[in-house]
Amino acid sequence: MKRLHRLTAILVKLQSKKIVLASELSDKFEVSLRTIYRDMQALMDAGVPIGAEAGTGYFLVDGYSLPPVTFTEKEANALLTAFKIVQTNNDQSLIDEYQEAIDKVIAVLKTTQKKKLEILDQRVFTYNRKAVHPSNSLSVIQQAITDLRVLEIQYTNVNNEPSKRLVEPLGVYFTNNTWIMIAYCQLRKDYREFRTDRIVNLIETQHSFPSQRFTLEDYYNRRLASYRSNITSS
Repeated sequence: MKRLHRLTAILVKLQSKKIVLASELSDKFEVSLRTIYRDMQALMDAGVPIGAEAGTGYFLVDGYSLPPVTFTEKEANALLTAFKIVQTNNDQSLIDEYQEAIDKVIAVLKTTQKKKLEILDQRVFTYNRKAVHPSNSLSVIQQAITDLRVLEIQYTNVNNEPSKRLVEPLGVYFTNNTWIMIAYCQLRKDYREFRTDRIVNLIETQHSFPSQRFTLEDYYNRRLASYRSNITSS
């Protein structure tokens, strides 16, 4: 990778993450740590306010913003193709938000790039299996996860029994054409999984919940351990 392209990519990386490790950049660009150190010094010499903490990494000083990002044709093509895949999922809010993002990408493209993207748009196809009960809540759920916001949901279970819950959303995953929300249910005092297509109504409350260490990997490891324990004891 030419140095100018690498320096630009490093800037994008710094803007997209709170802390960036030199070793992470070294692995990504397949150059030595010494080269990364020189690149960082070159950026600082050019006036980019980069902070550094020993043993932690590099970061952009608060208040600094980079110029608008430009896209190569291949990057724009990849985003368009990803949108085709997003359109096959069963949550309308995700489709709408992604459409907004794609429109912003197209807006910064050159006229020739836009014409090429129009051609590709007509020639990339993904099979869209129509959802029987599409959802429209994923966007709010994702925001609530990062804002630590309690959600009030009206939910219908597999037996068509309605209930009202206050839940603390922790994660989501997609399986069998359905989005599943993992949340701590204040009613059941335990973790529960909720199909988004069974959420009849959703309200983002003004109540927050305490932050906790949660990863999908840990969650599924606990579930697997519990499942194996039940099998052993039965």
